[in-house]
Amino acid sequence: MQNASHRESEARSANGYVMFFIGLALELAGALSIWSSRLLSWQPILLGVLLCLAGVLVLVGLYMLQPNEAAILTLFGAYSGTDRNAGLRWANPLQAKRKISLRARNHNVAALKVNDKRGNPVEIGAVVVWRVRDSAQAVFDVDNYEFFLGLQAETAVRHLAALYAYDDGDDLSEGETTLRAGQDVVASALCKELGERFAQAGVEVLDAKLTHLAYAPEIAQVMLRRQQAEAVVSARQKIVHGAVTMVESALQGLSERKIVELDDERKAAMVSNLLVVLCSDRETQPIVNAGTLYN
Repeated sequence: MQNASHRESEARSANGYVMFFIGLALELAGALSIWSSRLLSWQPILLGVLLCLAGVLVLVGLYMLQPNEAAILTLFGAYSGTDRNAGLRWANPLQAKRKISLRARNHNVAALKVNDKRGNPVEIGAVVVWRVRDSAQAVFDVDNYEFFLGLQAETAVRHLAALYAYDDGDDLSEGETTLRAGQDVVASALCKELGERFAQAGVEVLDAKLTHLAYAPEIAQVMLRRQQAEAVVSARQKIVHGAVTMVESALQGLSERKIVELDDERKAAMVSNLLVVLCSDRETQPIVNAGTLYN
């Protein structure tokens, strides 16, 4: 049968400075009672010993809390509450007091080798900003909540990488999110999944971002050549489109201004020459025609 989840409750505690002076007064009163027993009567000595013991018990119940720090109080194994009041505090001396930090902390998920949506091996890493929201859940519902968070964060990153492709491709639908291009969407999805996984430990996720993203070394060179080829094809398409536009503009300008009349064959030759000049990735050598246009 699954144990019920714990919920944080406020602990009963007192001002530590007041209790410090009370304990100190009891110690002084006990010492004075023992010292003032001139007839060696056992009653004042017994009273003094009891006062000293009471003073020790009062002083033992003191503890100090820093800002954004809490103390979890338990009495004989039973949860008594959580004290979030900073400063010198006092609680039942028989209660065990375990301090826990409530500050925001970072957890770095080292680069992991996983498969993306296409099955390509990639390396992915992330950093998670978190803090304890419910101290009772963090301490009593999981065993070593920091270790628990580390494993859950790694699992979430692995699962996230399998949901998205590393980069765009022909097999992806238009507008589909990728790990490289959709950083904001991926980060939001990571925060949501981490929040669901961390909820059992009473921890909230403040932020999560990918810190490392790359193809695995065994396919990095192949994918680099693929990206270079895609870049060359894209550049060539733009060059050809611009060259066609320029040739069309040139022919239209010659025709409208009636600078020269060209038949279809000469137009084809002119288009071929202009496209060679505009689309070539090397410098072209011009040939000057000193005769007539048709020589």
